[in-house]
Amino acid sequence: MSAHPPVHVGAEPLSVADVVAVARHDAPVAIDTAALDRVAETRAIVDALAADPDPHYGVSTGFGALATTFIAADRRRQLQASLIRSHAAGTGAEVEREVVRGLQLLRLQTLASGRTGVRPVVAETYADLLNAGIVPVVREYGSLGCSGDLAPLAHIALAAMGEGEVRTGNGLVPASEALAAAGIEPLVLEEKEGLALINGTDGMLGMLALALADLETLLTTADVAAALSVESQLGTDAVFAADLMALRPQSGQAVSAAHLRAFLADSPIVASHKGPEDGRVQDAYSLRCSPQVHGSARDTAEHAATIASRELASVIDNPIITPDGRIESNGNFHGAPVAAVLDFLAISVADVASVSERRTDRALDPARSHGLPPFLADEVGVDSGLMIAQYAAAGIVSELKRLAVPASVDSIPSSAMQEDHVSMGWSAARKLRRAIDGLTRVLAIEILTGTRALDLRAPLQPGPATGAVRDLVRTVAGGPGPDRFLSPDIEAVTELVRSGAVVRAAKEHAHVS
Repeated sequence: MSAHPPVHVGAEPLSVADVVAVARHDAPVAIDTAALDRVAETRAIVDALAADPDPHYGVSTGFGALATTFIAADRRRQLQASLIRSHAAGTGAEVEREVVRGLQLLRLQTLASGRTGVRPVVAETYADLLNAGIVPVVREYGSLGCSGDLAPLAHIALAAMGEGEVRTGNGLVPASEALAAAGIEPLVLEEKEGLALINGTDGMLGMLALALADLETLLTTADVAAALSVESQLGTDAVFAADLMALRPQSGQAVSAAHLRAFLADSPIVASHKGPEDGRVQDAYSLRCSPQVHGSARDTAEHAATIASRELASVIDNPIITPDGRIESNGNFHGAPVAAVLDFLAISVADVASVSERRTDRALDPARSHGLPPFLADEVGVDSGLMIAQYAAAGIVSELKRLAVPASVDSIPSSAMQEDHVSMGWSAARKLRRAIDGLTRVLAIEILTGTRALDLRAPLQPGPATGAVRDLVRTVAGGPGPDRFLSPDIEAVTELVRSGAVVRAAKEHAHVS
């Protein structure tokens, strides 16, 4: 059972934290009672339209290019089931569990809005699947990010019908078996319900929410890593002064600079080379401009969070039941707003990783590191130190530059030219997830490098915050030497970064909120 309290759905819009709690930490969900009443009221409107001899899109017609085809009442259940089965056409590797749970939760939020026309039992079944830990198998490819994340959402709906495959605590099992074990009755879909289950930006939005949560930690981790590099490479903290930052009032830059000041405070190493006897005029850009680069990414994330909050407050379906009872077609399922910020974040992620790798490279070069041994080797000439760790960071950064190429500028027409412009938002989200993993590893390599360099500055000691990070890294990584190989150390530090342990250690000793 999850230690998280239940996330309530239907009373007010979900937050990014709510999505993360359910998707990543298995928080249970509970549907607001008033929301279920709204769902029932709207369903009565659909039932009345279903009895009308005139066609109504999504209720008594086909879909997409077949929107003008009238469907007789005795074939509509088959139509709904066929829609889901035909759209559950994803292919490729399974996507991650947290992504699927995010899909389930966000579609549930739309169902609970009372604007989609489904029966209450449909929303309740989606909640039951989440609370039972039943995770439908969703594949990597199948969404163009328009008319919703169609194939991914269809695989969720297929499982709710008791078809397809799911993952549970017992591994990969048929959906029918998992639902029976959990005491969940498979859905038999009625008019309008098939469309309501697959029209939405839930996949790309869920991945955006997860990315924002990751970046909240990673961008502060980047500040910690930069502080380690500045300190261990005998850089100056004077350029991070608050009055200098105020001359350019970019909010993200100010936050990163404040972090750097706090993380470098009371450092004997920094104090050791202050004054006129230090002949260097200014540090390289990768050190000196860290707040500007990191801050730009912070501002991008803030903009993306604004878009996410608006999308989390949205009701995405087509057709939609308006508050005054009309059933209307619309284009709100188009993923353009979400796709654009997903691509924007991938650009910022690549930039932060790029400047991090440059700081790492400086530490390994005796011509630029101010007294450190080549590659920070334990025995120069006998072992290669962190040489190949930098290779790994460089390879990741190169890939991140490729992943920064926007997906949202592409469009491939589909559905017999009815859906002739699409967002590719799902693809943008998928590559952002890979980019965030790459940034995590690049920062881990810089942290491993910076803490190793601090050790080599002995007897000089680091400041309280950077020293705490060095001590934390020492618990999992032994550093280079002729009898060690580095991959386990890099993986261990990567997990410290991913878990937020690096940020917690630095903040605790720097008194940063």
